Amino acid sequence: MPTAAIPALDDAIANPGNPDHLMVIKDVPRRIRVYSGNTLLADTTSALRVIELGKSVYDPVIYIPEEDLQVLFETVAKSSHCPIKGDASYISFAEEEIGWVYREPIDVAKRLGGHYAFWPDKVSVLEGG
Repeated sequence: MPTAAIPALDDAIANPGNPDHLMVIKDVPRRIRVYSGNTLLADTTSALRVIELGKSVYDPVIYIPEEDLQVLFETVAKSSHCPIKGDASYISFAEEEIGWVYREPIDVAKRLGGHYAFWPDKVSVLEGG
């Protein structure tokens, strides 16, 4: 089915080099808290949810604005490139890699700039309340 026939993808951002790789960035209308164990890592009412379609449908990812982080993270000596978002830098907490950030995303993903995302198996995300 062509993506033009799917209304939820009307605002999708396409990978410049692959029109079958799409991303939708949505505001999250509820409070989001991110924990590592009992430690509150982030608390925000300004999160973004990224839904991405590529080789498969990826799990949605919550991105937290830097100003709503509650702890300082260490930088990991690692980076990766996504053709639809840009270059990711990785972060650690308590000496464990825990997430990533796009400090200078490509133009189509500018909204993600300075927003942090976390590996779902390393944190608990509470939505609402």
